[in-house]
Amino acid sequence: MHRWSIGAVARQTGLPVKMIRHWSDVGIVVPVDRTAGGYRCYDAAGIARLQLARTLRDLGMGLPEIRAALDREDELAAVAAAHVEALETQIRRLRTHQAVLRTVTRRTTREGLALMARIAQMSPDERRTLVHDFLTEVLGDLDVPQFRDGLLAAGAELPDDPTDEQVDAWLELGELIAAGELRAAMRRLAEYGSSQGQQDAAAEMQALTESWTARVRTAIEAGTAADSPAADQVVAPVIAAWLASSANTAAIVADGTEARTHLLAQLTAATEPTVERFWQLLCILGGRPAPDGIRAEGEWLTTALRANPAPGARSAKLEALYDDSTDPWPGGVLDAFTRVQKTVTGLVRATERDQFGLPTPCVDWTIRDLLNHLVWENLIWGGLAQGTPPTTGHTDDHLGDDHVAAFETAAAESREAFQQPGLLSRSFGPAPGRRLVEQLLIELLVHGWDLASALGHSRDLEPDIARAALPVVHAIYGDLPRTAGGSIAAVQTASSQAPPLDQVAAFLGRGLALDADVRF
Repeated sequence: MHRWSIGAVARQTGLPVKMIRHWSDVGIVVPVDRTAGGYRCYDAAGIARLQLARTLRDLGMGLPEIRAALDREDELAAVAAAHVEALETQIRRLRTHQAVLRTVTRRTTREGLALMARIAQMSPDERRTLVHDFLTEVLGDLDVPQFRDGLLAAGAELPDDPTDEQVDAWLELGELIAAGELRAAMRRLAEYGSSQGQQDAAAEMQALTESWTARVRTAIEAGTAADSPAADQVVAPVIAAWLASSANTAAIVADGTEARTHLLAQLTAATEPTVERFWQLLCILGGRPAPDGIRAEGEWLTTALRANPAPGARSAKLEALYDDSTDPWPGGVLDAFTRVQKTVTGLVRATERDQFGLPTPCVDWTIRDLLNHLVWENLIWGGLAQGTPPTTGHTDDHLGDDHVAAFETAAAESREAFQQPGLLSRSFGPAPGRRLVEQLLIELLVHGWDLASALGHSRDLEPDIARAALPVVHAIYGDLPRTAGGSIAAVQTASSQAPPLDQVAAFLGRGLALDADVRF
């Protein structure tokens, strides 16, 4: 029988001599002999045992487990199975920790990291308790059994073998629950459901929701502003469907202020962004497809209801303005428009292609987006004046490869349309033609301010025209809802000594910083 010294065994197995000696002392392997100098010797079986021991150690087994497995080969499978289970537990824990570290890249506070770490280390029982206690506290003694049972059964638990998406969803769910916003929103929704006494209407409500969101989505894609008179054409059929449904708990019989007030209250409760996200996270955790969010559609419809609190309300407001035949613009509206268009043309010409990615005061819009919108505004208002307004193209690329040529071509078309004989007094529905010119004048003036701000140029454009614009924009936009789905954001602060166009921009929601939340 061949024997190898401990040094030779170390070279064959890749194990340090010191480790082989230690493993011999604890019984993992037994030397078959010693040299004259007292050094240990091992045979082929010993080397094989050491190699297997090394493999088991690399898999994470402890020395007692390794010895038990080697001493009784019939226990090896059972030991390996137990270790597989332990490894799977460790893998799940590591995956959760991985998700925490990945999510850290989206967090900026130590408090947020500490919260995620606590959530990630919770046991399944602790996770269930977290959700149960949250719902118990939020719902209290409200009479909403279906709402309560549905939430508790929705699967707000992290599966035993979660995907990365489910781990992320669980962490986000924990953050939502820990924050006060969801708690308050869920309470409002539950209180509204309790007051309305709604019970078995889930299928009908789903169909009603799908119907109104489809209508609103079409309006959004067409570029219909929620706070415009045109939005009333979308609101009316939505109201008609709502009146005939069980959601009409007040038994209202006709479209009017009462119906629109009730629907607005229901939508405000049902489309809370944090509640919507809560439901989406529950679906992800339960392995179900997360429903498409309806936040944008909900914001649009609630804004449209506020701007049109009764059928024709917004149109009536504007018609009263249209009856005012005074022309407040220096040199007349057409001359003022021509001056502003020329000024904006200069800004467009000064814009370089490498500036297209710069941000603008219009939220989420780059300079390229803003230029594209300026072209579209000339196309749509010029088309209206010609009697051929574009019916599509709101989101198309109108710049092509030459943004200056695109703008100048569209500007020339709108200018030519506005210069038609008799255009200013011609009727376009309830509005005279001069109001079309005025609308594009204001659009170009304010978006010119946006472009000048983004480029770092002077914002003090056409001061006398901007001064005349201030009372006009107050009259047209003063009573519009300053909501997320609307055309303009909340009024910003501007000094009375600020340039006139800064004051106009502030009234229309612009802040002087480029990151202001602006939607005009």
